[in-house]
Amino acid sequence: MSWPETRTSGEDADPAAAVVPGADEAGSKARLRVWLRLLKTSKLIEAELREKLRREHDTTLPRFDVLAALDRHRDGLRMSALSGVLKVSNGNVTGIIERLVAEGLVERVPVPGDRRATMVRLTAKGRDHFAEQAAAHEAWIDRMLAHLPAEEAAEMGRTLERITDGLEARLKYQESDDR
Repeated sequence: MSWPETRTSGEDADPAAAVVPGADEAGSKARLRVWLRLLKTSKLIEAELREKLRREHDTTLPRFDVLAALDRHRDGLRMSALSGVLKVSNGNVTGIIERLVAEGLVERVPVPGDRRATMVRLTAKGRDHFAEQAAAHEAWIDRMLAHLPAEEAAEMGRTLERITDGLEARLKYQESDDR
């Protein structure tokens, strides 16, 4: 098997070029186990969150995610930017936004300087509503991970950040290579 040539140095170097598939079998297996554990952990936590949101707040995880994104962007977001933040299609977000607007939790506002465009943002009612859900969410996560000491949680956070940074760099490299 031959692998395509990759740039290993310089500004446009492939962030993963130092990793040659198959060259480090033990490392490769360890990384695969990390991925499988991350996936399993994520699915377990997500399932629990979905159930708690449904049971205790009569809402869904996608609705919670939309409210959270809008809470982080207090001035509002265009629909395309909201979809980008959530990493979903505009179609997925449109229905959720329609219901949140009807409930008075989100409002549409004009984009300054562009009469055709609108943004969506939380209303005061939406901010209060989300604050209640966010506090419950934090408490649920804290209880689910209470067996993890604070120093281990901090170290794991740093490790996951390195993983994320590496993946984002790899994605950016691949996107620039496709142009």
